[in-house]
Amino acid sequence: MSLAVSTFFRNSNYAEAGLWFAVAILLLLFGRRWKIATRNRVILAITLVAFGLSDIVEAHAGAWWDPWWLLVWKGVCVVIFLVSVVRLVRAKKSLSRR
Repeated sequence: MSLAVSTFFRNSNYAEAGLWFAVAILLLLFGRRWKIATRNRVILAITLVAFGLSDIVEAHAGAWWDPWWLLVWKGVCVVIFLVSVVRLVRAKKSLSRR
């Protein structure tokens, strides 16, 4: 079921998508300088782009939970973000112990 979508809601989702795309580009450009492993950078960048695309879908659907698969899509992205953060923190701790 599609909900009525206001112009503000749609535009704010487009802006949020643009933000995620920009963060993905920054991560790819400066991730090495921030000492983030290439594999983690690529995984995070792809996930950020996927999350941004989900915001574009949300702009038309009207809600992040409807349709159900959009909720699953966003949930998978969040899980990947959390796993990546844990991996980054562990990597930073192991580097500081050396």
